Amino acid sequence: MPTTQTEATTDMFAPPVNRAMKVLDRSFFSRTIPTSAARIFNPKDIARCRKELTASRDTLPSTRIDPIRADPDPEKAQKGNKCLLLRPEVAHGDRTTWSAKLRDLEQDGTLGVIAYQLQLDYDYFSYSEITSATIPPPETKHDDEIPQGFALAGHVAHLNLRERYWPYKHLIAAVLADKNPMVKTVINKLDNVGTENAFRTFQYEVLHGPDDMNVELREQGCTFKFDFAKVYWNTRLHTEHERLCNMFREGEAVCDIMAGVGPFAIPSGKKKCFVWANDLNPEGHKSLVDNIRINKVGDFVQSFNVDGRNFIRQASGDLLKSEHSVAIYPKTKYSRSKPEENKKPEPLKTLVQPRIFSHYVMNLPASAITFLPSFIGLYSNVPDMPADEIRKLLAPHTEQKLPMIHTHCFSTKSDDNVAETKEICGEISRQLGYEITPETPEVTIYDVRDVAPKKRMFCASFRLPEEVAFRKVNNIS
Repeated sequence: MPTTQTEATTDMFAPPVNRAMKVLDRSFFSRTIPTSAARIFNPKDIARCRKELTASRDTLPSTRIDPIRADPDPEKAQKGNKCLLLRPEVAHGDRTTWSAKLRDLEQDGTLGVIAYQLQLDYDYFSYSEITSATIPPPETKHDDEIPQGFALAGHVAHLNLRERYWPYKHLIAAVLADKNPMVKTVINKLDNVGTENAFRTFQYEVLHGPDDMNVELREQGCTFKFDFAKVYWNTRLHTEHERLCNMFREGEAVCDIMAGVGPFAIPSGKKKCFVWANDLNPEGHKSLVDNIRINKVGDFVQSFNVDGRNFIRQASGDLLKSEHSVAIYPKTKYSRSKPEENKKPEPLKTLVQPRIFSHYVMNLPASAITFLPSFIGLYSNVPDMPADEIRKLLAPHTEQKLPMIHTHCFSTKSDDNVAETKEICGEISRQLGYEITPETPEVTIYDVRDVAPKKRMFCASFRLPEEVAFRKVNNIS
C-alpha cells in the first residue's frame, strides 16, 4: 500500500484552475471532494482508532487537513460523535479497498465506513497553489518561473516582478498578503537599487494594502525603525550582518562607513564595541540616530552624516586623539519602596575606546572598492601626530594590529569563484597601488549571495598593509 498520495490523489486536492482570473476571487476556490470516513461510534475510541488506522495507512495522508471531523449527521455531531477521514482510495461501498485493520474495526462494531463530502476553500490552498492555478506557466524553460519569493521588511513585502507577471500583480499581491499574516502592504520595485539613486532607494508601486512604509523589525536582538521608502534595507543580508558582527570583539573600535540605519553598527554597539557609524543619506542618518536611542547603545555608537571617502580619514584621525571610556556595571535590582537603601554598584570594568580602528566596514557593493584610495597614507599625514608616534600604537609595540577592511562588491558567478576571487583581488590592488592576491595572508573573498542570474555579491576582507597605511602622499584633502 503506498505511503504517500498518488498523482491522482494530489490532483484531487489541487485547487480549481482559472487562467483568466486577474482580480482575486476567493470564492472560486471552494470545492467539494467526495471521499470516505470512519464513523467512530464511541468518542472514547477516537484516539485508538486514529493510531491504529494511521499505522495501517488508512487515514488521509495530509498534514494540512485535520483528519478528525464532526459527524456529517447533525444529530450524531450534536452528541459529540466524530469521523476519521480516510485516504481517497478507500471506497465506503467497496470492502476490497479496505485494509484488514479497517475491516476488523468495522466488524467488531467500533466504527462504520461512510461517504463523506470534504469541503475545501481558499484558506486551505497555499500561495504557490493559488498562483499556479491562476497564472499561466512559463511557455519555455528559459522563461521566468512563477514568482514565489519576496523580501520582507517589517509589515512590507517587497516584490520584483518581471514584465510578464504585471497583468497578475494585484492578484499575486493579494494572495501573498492573505497567506502571510505579517504582511500588510505589498509593493513592487520599479527601478534598480543603486543605479537610479545614490542612496540605494527605489521607486515603487503599492499593489496591496496601505501606502505605509514606516516599518519596525528585529534583527540580531535589536530593533530597527525606518521609512523603507527613504533608506536602504535588505532583509536578505541578515546572515551577512551577523557574520561580520561576529568578528568584532568587545572593546574594539569599528568604523562603519556606509552604515545605513545601523544593521552592523547597532548589534556591534550591543556587544560593547565602539562604533563610529556614518551614512550620507540624511534620512538614513536620521533613522540611525533613532535606532541608537531605541536600542540604548549611545555609549558605544556615534553617528555621522558625511561623505564616506572623507569620513575614512576624518574618523581615523579623530579617533587617534579621542578619549572616551564606558564603565560597565552589574545588573542590580533597585527597591522602589526603600529608595534610600539603593546604592550605586561598583563597576565591573571600564572599557577604554581604542585609538586605532580594528575594522572598517564598507557595505556599498556597487562602488565600495573605489573608496579604497582613501586608505592610502591613512596614518602618514595626520595633523599634529607624526607617523612614528602612530606606529608606536601598533604591533609589535602593542597588541593592536592594523585594521581589517571589509568591502562588499559585485562580480560574476562561477562554480568555484576562482576567477572572481582573482578579479576582486586585482581590483583591490589597483585601487591601493599594492598587490593583494588570494594567497596574501588574512585575505578572504567571501561569497555573500546571488543577486541576479549572472551576478554575485562578495565581501573582500584583508588587513590594511603597512606600506599603504604609512605611504607618504601629497595634497591630501
